[in-house]
Amino acid sequence: MLQVDEIREIIQMVDKSSLTEFSYEANGAMIAMKKNTGSTTVQTQPQVSAEPQAPVMQEPQSETSAQTEVKPEETSQASADYDYEIDSPMVGTFYASSSPDSDPFVTKGSTVDTSTVVCIVEAMKLFNEIEAETNGEIVEVLVENGELVEYGQPLFRVKKK
Repeated sequence: MLQVDEIREIIQMVDKSSLTEFSYEANGAMIAMKKNTGSTTVQTQPQVSAEPQAPVMQEPQSETSAQTEVKPEETSQASADYDYEIDSPMVGTFYASSSPDSDPFVTKGSTVDTSTVVCIVEAMKLFNEIEAETNGEIVEVLVENGELVEYGQPLFRVKKK
């Protein structure tokens, strides 16, 4: 497992370099970083062993997007309610606000745009701000504050505008 000092050193080196994306695997942990408008976003997730166990997480299909378009066949029963889901980009703990005594970033009925922070997912003591990456209105919050979330798990449903 990587130590906090090692992670900080990797972040500093990537931040000072001309790299825009970086991923690193060691000692059963994976770190993926992507520079976003001058800042560095850090995503971490534990590795999945090849041995059959209770499902913990799915293999990531793409590190570049935390959100997925909802397929038309998935929306057939609720097509009027939402047309986009904001998914968790990693395994971690979901937080609706930046601190326990703060208001949630978004609630049902909130209007979001592509850069609106909708929640925080904590993984390995790193707090990752999750952005909506779409324009619309939150029609459903699918997880509770402090709940553990899986990679790819839907967090919010959005009606696009």
